[in-house]
Amino acid sequence: MAQIRNQETYDAVMKRIDELFLCTDESTDPGDPRLLELDLLSELVEEYEKEKYPIETPSLASVLLYRMREMNLSQRDLASLLGMTAPRLCEILNGKKEPTYQQARQISAKLGIDADIVLAL
Repeated sequence: MAQIRNQETYDAVMKRIDELFLCTDESTDPGDPRLLELDLLSELVEEYEKEKYPIETPSLASVLLYRMREMNLSQRDLASLLGMTAPRLCEILNGKKEPTYQQARQISAKLGIDADIVLAL
């Protein structure tokens, strides 16, 4: 199977994808060769990007800090919302402690954080 092996090829494929986007739209027949080419090239790019530019799962601490800023909460406010003490939250934020099962459930439920991140899976 074909694959993208270097940045130069990646750039050329991305340029071709841009060209194909400009000459196709929702009304383009699904059997149109341009759409088929676009699908194939998109799959090649996806494989290359997964290998060269992997997206790592964020740490619980970084997600908690992001939610604190997003919700305009202090550390004390967040601890209260989650039903834990501020020192306990501080330990979790500093990576010294992992949340208990019950705390993990609260974090996931009240902040909408994926359980895989909370449980570091």
